[in-house]
Amino acid sequence: MVPTPRTRRVWTAAVAIAAAGAVALTGCSSSSKSGASGGKIKVGLITKTETNPFFVKMKEGAQKEASAKGVTLMTAAGAFDGDNAGQVTAVENMVAAGVKGILITPSDTKAIIPALAKARAKGIEVIALDTPTDPQSGVDALFATDNFHAGELIGKYAKGAMAGKAPKIATLDLAPGVTVGILRHNGFLSGFGAATVDKTASTLATAPQVVCSQDTAGDQAKGQTAMENCLTKAPGINLVYTINEPAALGAYTALKAKGLEKSVLIVSVDGGCTGTKAVQSGQIAATSQQYPLKMASQGVDAVVSYAKGGPKASGYTDTGVTLITDKAIAGVDSKDTAFGLASCWG
Repeated sequence: MVPTPRTRRVWTAAVAIAAAGAVALTGCSSSSKSGASGGKIKVGLITKTETNPFFVKMKEGAQKEASAKGVTLMTAAGAFDGDNAGQVTAVENMVAAGVKGILITPSDTKAIIPALAKARAKGIEVIALDTPTDPQSGVDALFATDNFHAGELIGKYAKGAMAGKAPKIATLDLAPGVTVGILRHNGFLSGFGAATVDKTASTLATAPQVVCSQDTAGDQAKGQTAMENCLTKAPGINLVYTINEPAALGAYTALKAKGLEKSVLIVSVDGGCTGTKAVQSGQIAATSQQYPLKMASQGVDAVVSYAKGGPKASGYTDTGVTLITDKAIAGVDSKDTAFGLASCWG
C-alpha cells in the first residue's frame, strides 16, 4: 500500500517522533501484561500509518498469527505516511524491548536503512513487508506483492480496453523516490507497451503517451487535485493510471465534476474493499489486488521460526496479485468483483 507528503514543518516531525514513540512504548507495556517478560517471543510490526485500511488489515493478520503462535506482537507506526523519524524511533524502542524480529513497511525506503542496520547488527531479523527498502539488501527478506507485475496487469488491461484508441494518459503517482510507486508506475507503462522498462529502474519511466504526471501521496483529496490539474493541462485525457484506489476515487470525483467520468478509463492498484466496490460500480475499470494479511502472517511465522533456532528468512517472497474487473479483456488473466470482494481488505 502507499504514501503521503515528504515535506513537513519541523514541529510536525517532532510530534511524529513523539507519537510513534508513544505507540511503541504502549506496545511494550501491553507485552509485559501478557507475560512477555517471562520469556515470550516478541515480534515487532511497524507500519506506515495506523489508519490506512491496508495497514489495519496487515496489523490484524500479524496479531492473529502471533496469537496462534503464542508470541507477543508489538506494534507502532509513523504519524503520517512518509514519517521516517517516527519509524526510526519505533525501531529503536523495539530493539530496546528485546524483539527477535521486526516487520516493517518502510515510509522512506532509503532513510530507514541505518536504523535497520543497527537492529540487524544486534542479531534481530528484519523483514520488509509490501515495500522494498532501497537497496533491498537493507533487510534480511522481503514479503510483498510483485508491484511491477501489479502495474503490468493493469497496463495490459488498459491497452485492451482502449481498443485501439490513441491514448492520452495521466499518471497519478505516489511521491519521489518511493520504490513501490516507481515499480507500479513502470509496470503500468511496460504492460501498456508505452515504454520498455528495466524492472530494477530507480526512477519513473516516461512515454510520449503520458501527457500529465502528478504526485498524490496515495491520498484521495490530493488525487482529486492532481486530476483537476491534469485536466487543465491536457483536456483530452482518456486514460488514468493511479498509484492506489483512494487516488483513483479522487480522480473520478474530478472527472465527474467535468462530466467526463464515462469517457475516461481509470485503472489502479491495491484491491481494498472500497476500491473493489468502486470497480463493481464502474468508477474504476480494473484494479490489481494485493494481500496484506498474507504478508503479515508469513512475516510473523518467519520471525518465530528464527527465534526458535531456524535460519533467518532471505530473499523475496511473492505474496500474490490478482487483476479484478467485471469487464474481462481477452488475453489478460482476471477475476470478477465477487472474487475480489471475498478476498479484499479494509
